[in-house]
Amino acid sequence: MSDYVFAPHQTPSLAVAGESARFPIRRVFCVGRNYSEHAREMGHDPDREPPFFFMKPADAVVPASGVIAYPPLTTDLHHEIELVVAIGEGGENIEPEHALAHVWGYGVGLDLTRRDIQAQAKKLGRPWDWAKGFDESAPCTALHRASQLGHPQSGAIWLKVNDVERQRGDLADQIWSVPDVISHLSRSVALRAGDLILTGTPAGVGALQPGDRVSAGIDGIATFELSIGQR
Repeated sequence: MSDYVFAPHQTPSLAVAGESARFPIRRVFCVGRNYSEHAREMGHDPDREPPFFFMKPADAVVPASGVIAYPPLTTDLHHEIELVVAIGEGGENIEPEHALAHVWGYGVGLDLTRRDIQAQAKKLGRPWDWAKGFDESAPCTALHRASQLGHPQSGAIWLKVNDVERQRGDLADQIWSVPDVISHLSRSVALRAGDLILTGTPAGVGALQPGDRVSAGIDGIATFELSIGQR
């Protein structure tokens, strides 16, 4: 056994629906602008852009429940509801027709974004890390095994803030399907068991305020409720 200068941190993980065992998280990849209406609301043409990716730290993933802290350095925290894909078998250069064999399960999550920091980063041509990768920036539900759930290709994806609906779309509206996303990603990096992929958000993203109640979900997969803490 290796010696360390201090005790290693606990491996980030997610609950598995109906089981005591947990899913260990290795890396977290996120797909940008994967719904056409959201791409347009952010000022981009989705018909001309191949998928692109950014990352969050594995320990940014927290349960989608209770109170999520309002992060520092921002006054414009945005919600983005997303399908979460959990990889159970790694691979490189995966063809789309083989991609679903690499999926362990699915969940529902939020890509929380410090939009003012992101806008400044875009203006200066800088990375998005500080806008996307802060603490508790990826609340996620428990995962559901694909062997039990199947591989959903359609289903309403929605989000409400204080009981007012803000986002609604359908998984079928994704520009790049889950197999396409896995295939593209695996041509840039070697996927491994434990990787998570957040596959993008529909239109309607907006700001959250301290004390807001968020309820969201994807029909046939999972729903959740949480609240936003004080600054």
